[in-house]
Amino acid sequence: MENFDEQQGPQEETFLSRDGDGRRRTVLIAAFEGWNDAGEAASDTVKFLAKAWHARKVSVLEPDDYYDFQFTRPMVRTTASGERKLRWPGTRIHRASVPGTSVDAILVSGVEPSYRWRAFTAEILAQAEELGVDRVMLLGALLADVPHTRPLPVTVSSEDRALQERLNLEPSTYQGPTGIVGVLAELARLAGLPAISLWATVPHYVAQSPSPKAQLSLLHRIEEVLQVPIEPGDLAEDADAWERGVNELASDDPDIAGYVRQLEEATDTAELPEASGESIAREFERYLRRRGKGDGRTQGEQG
Repeated sequence: MENFDEQQGPQEETFLSRDGDGRRRTVLIAAFEGWNDAGEAASDTVKFLAKAWHARKVSVLEPDDYYDFQFTRPMVRTTASGERKLRWPGTRIHRASVPGTSVDAILVSGVEPSYRWRAFTAEILAQAEELGVDRVMLLGALLADVPHTRPLPVTVSSEDRALQERLNLEPSTYQGPTGIVGVLAELARLAGLPAISLWATVPHYVAQSPSPKAQLSLLHRIEEVLQVPIEPGDLAEDADAWERGVNELASDDPDIAGYVRQLEEATDTAELPEASGESIAREFERYLRRRGKGDGRTQGEQG
């Protein structure tokens, strides 16, 4: 019989487990606006987690060291009190304790820097060490030939061999230009921090932000990998509204409508084997966790 943590499921299969010693775990979750962030799905996901987990800000990276303000300009906003306020582009680090679990999260969000990427990532990793980070989770989003009417896939990969074996992951096969997420993943590996990358797909014909359906897919994968419950709140309704809106736009353009049908047929054919008992059990476990009933008695422990 497997050893279960009441909040996190089977320990030997989780991203955060470490020999079932019962200690708190600290995971760094990072996403950056820009090249790595189609539809802003990744950065919006980190913002969602910061709000859902009541994160508090612990530090801000000095923007003058890393940004070209002619390319990434500061923004002027008017507050609720009518005061005009200047907000500089930058990278902010928040900390949260995931409710009802033994997991702490260090949430890193900001704009992909213009300069000094090695110094930028080194500063983040130095702060990660000070904050006791055990694991690193990097989020990204890319444009792809996927239909908006189907669940948007999220690929999970790692260059850490131990994680590959334990979680049945593959290394990334991508070759070409990379963004700050790729650089941070490599330097985390060199620093001895096990890292995992989650990339959501966004339909290329609706690339504008926000992309709530891709964001929802990312949240589901994070929930699955971390084995912690994440309540989506209004995001599920936002995703449904987004899909209805795209449906209306596609119905006005026969070419787009035909293209979407082709993508649907290709997706349905490719994903037919996924309707397995294992995938159904995984969805049921997620359902239980969201309702606070995930006590580990879902497989092999009944009776």
